[in-house]
Amino acid sequence: MPAHAPSRHVETGTGSARIRDRVARALLVLAAAGAVAAVAGAVGTVATAGPATRMVETWRMLGFGVFAGVFLLLAYRPRLYAGIWELAILNKLGLTLAALSFGSGTDGAGVALIADGAVTVILLAAYVLSRSWAAWSTARAVA
Repeated sequence: MPAHAPSRHVETGTGSARIRDRVARALLVLAAAGAVAAVAGAVGTVATAGPATRMVETWRMLGFGVFAGVFLLLAYRPRLYAGIWELAILNKLGLTLAALSFGSGTDGAGVALIADGAVTVILLAAYVLSRSWAAWSTARAVA
């Protein structure tokens, strides 16, 4: 093979982008599955919650469901939803930082630190892999 001929084993930009998108989508489906599991886990908490916490536990459970849907929408069309990525990342990062600042003196802070911290990392990885900031170009073109 001449020195200037391309190798058959080198990925093209298109092939590489497809692989990155698949990995990003897999990460988002994983995040959605975690959110669905959180909904299932919260059902019992809502059922046994007293009057002082019933509403907030219901709000929390339904929020998990909303995030499951958001993660699936982002997986379906990662470069379509300008702003949704950033809002989801900021929400999960904010919860992670809150859990970190509250520390062991707050019930559930340790679990939230691990769960929301992991989701933050997953979202950031998927955002970078899928180059989802390109959604802003699409949004400007439509506007």
